[in-house]
Amino acid sequence: MDQASLIEQLKIERPAEQPPRRTAWWWVASFAFVVAVGAALYIFLPRAVSIQVAVAEPVAGDAAVGPSSILDASGYVVARRQATVSAKITGKVVSVNIEEGQRVERDEIIARLDDTNAKAGVAQARAELAQSRANLGAAEVAFTNAKPTFQRNEQQLARAVISAQTFDTAKASYDAARTGLEVAARAVEVANARVELAQRNLDDTVVRAPFAGIVTVKAAQEGEMVSPMSAGGGFTRTGIGTIVDMSSLEVEVDVSENFIQRVSTDQPATITLNAYPDWSIPAHVIAIIPTADRAKATVKVRVGFTVGDPRILPEMGARVAFHDSKAPRDSTSASAVAQQPVLVPTESVQADGDTGVVFVIADGGVERRTVRLGGQSAAGQVVLAGLKAGTRLARGDLSSLTDGSRVRVEE
Repeated sequence: MDQASLIEQLKIERPAEQPPRRTAWWWVASFAFVVAVGAALYIFLPRAVSIQVAVAEPVAGDAAVGPSSILDASGYVVARRQATVSAKITGKVVSVNIEEGQRVERDEIIARLDDTNAKAGVAQARAELAQSRANLGAAEVAFTNAKPTFQRNEQQLARAVISAQTFDTAKASYDAARTGLEVAARAVEVANARVELAQRNLDDTVVRAPFAGIVTVKAAQEGEMVSPMSAGGGFTRTGIGTIVDMSSLEVEVDVSENFIQRVSTDQPATITLNAYPDWSIPAHVIAIIPTADRAKATVKVRVGFTVGDPRILPEMGARVAFHDSKAPRDSTSASAVAQQPVLVPTESVQADGDTGVVFVIADGGVERRTVRLGGQSAAGQVVLAGLKAGTRLARGDLSSLTDGSRVRVEE
């Protein structure tokens, strides 16, 4: 046996190897890969943020007064139209229909006084009128009867049928009847006037609001005496309540006479209330009182609100910033058009002093933009530069937005 045969005998026969089964492992790996890719997309890809949309609206130049000022002054909010309403007569209050903070309209009944005496006076005046009319009727009958007798006596005197003495007697009776008729007619007029006066006294027991406004003080209660002249001393009220016309609110400030030349009528200004230091209210100069205070060396200036707001209350402390009225405002120039102020909701601005940040909507996302701010009012925030009218902005919670964030507009 040769060597090759011996080596062949020493070989160990092994069964053929089967290929490994990889089907289950492949499915597990594929599922893990899909989960990993989805998690990565969820974590790293930006998600659309739900927002609301606001549109920048153009505003007038007076409402877009900027924050810079040429003069500052302090003062208080006052009402140009304010009245402590009282009765025209002295009487006891039987009802009061107002409370502090209540709004009343012009001629609305705010209180009633005891009217028993006034009603009795009206009844008496009407009775006197009826008596005067009856007297007038009697005078008319007497005159009617005296007139033909007088005319007949005239004819008889002309024919010498009666004596002159008899005619004089008849004429005296006729004149008396005519005079009595005139007196009776005048008495009826006097009685009519007395009825009107008594009716006015009755109407004066009803106290009405002289104009529309808000009640700030309720001074009288039921059962108290009121009088326009304080009759009765300290136990008599002089008024029912105080009404303020909130549409007449303005700010009065004292400006040093050394700087009064910087202020002019219709000059733009900005009012900041002490109660709301972050709220800039557009305003304008109403008038400069043409007299100076010798003791304080100041001149009083009236400043009006361009836009009213229920948060503005009488006697609030305020600070006024006067702006340069000589600043160019040529709206026809290209620069003026580019810088035309716009009004946007306050929820669309992240304010930081004189500047702010807005997010402009474009191509399914938002662009972060810095803008220059003007005054703020109940109507919204004035943007002096950085936006054009018609620009669409994100509105609401802006904390989740960044430059380039994808957004989804809520209807």
